[in-house]
Amino acid sequence: MESCFKFLSLSLLITNGVFGAEIEGMAVMEGSSVTLQTGVNKQNDDLIVWYFGPANTLVAQINGKANSTKIHESVVRRMRLDNDGSLNILNITTEDSGLYNLKITSKKRVSYKRFSVTVYDNLPIPVIIRNTSQSSSSSESSSVSKCVLQCSVVNVSHVTLSWYRGLSLLSNISVSDLSISLSLPLEVEYQDKNTYSCVINNPISNQAKHLDITQLCPPCTDARYGPRFLPVCLIAVLFAVILLLLGVIFFKTKRGGYQKANLMKIWQAETFPKTKERGHKIQEQV
Repeated sequence: MESCFKFLSLSLLITNGVFGAEIEGMAVMEGSSVTLQTGVNKQNDDLIVWYFGPANTLVAQINGKANSTKIHESVVRRMRLDNDGSLNILNITTEDSGLYNLKITSKKRVSYKRFSVTVYDNLPIPVIIRNTSQSSSSSESSSVSKCVLQCSVVNVSHVTLSWYRGLSLLSNISVSDLSISLSLPLEVEYQDKNTYSCVINNPISNQAKHLDITQLCPPCTDARYGPRFLPVCLIAVLFAVILLLLGVIFFKTKRGGYQKANLMKIWQAETFPKTKERGHKIQEQV
């Protein structure tokens, strides 16, 4: 039965020649479900056949005369046929990308439809890191230093990676085939107040990662100060520590003064009454 099924499909393909209908393009994300519509009102005795790929491999058919529906064993778990012959692809993957040919044979005529389906991977969120090996002055004679950042993604294909300042495009890089790693550098000043973002996109989706300059490029790492100078932040920290120590010493000294004054008052209170009593006793004896 299966051999007859293949022979019938191949015979129909050979008899009617190459599919000549216009191609309808479809772009979808991996994991979604797609329906390829026949666009016709199915008659009871129609023969509807779906082919896939450059070799026109038969994937499914409805034979109205025989009242039978067949789906190739390789896709039977992921593809369904509606009552009108439309092809449903469930949980679509990048392997399902390609050309789908539809042939409908009825009593009056033979019609064709073609679908070009492109399945795109789900996009990862870009990762931004600081490249410490390249963060340095923009030129030897310039006092303006730069912080070099690297935006990267892995295991992507048919995407563009871009740097934006606000809504303005600064630079981008594209890849068509599968890439293990895709990266794009960016130089910014340490005190830069602009808003930057790294964006990865394909024709139907995008993912963005916003840059926090103060976190990745804090002023303390400004390369202008180099190893010959004490970093400004270190000086500020030392100054703050010194002020703190002086405050502690002052507080302890002041507190010690209060304690000494209290002890003196207690000593006077205990000593002078006794002196008065002795004076009175001496006067009485005289």
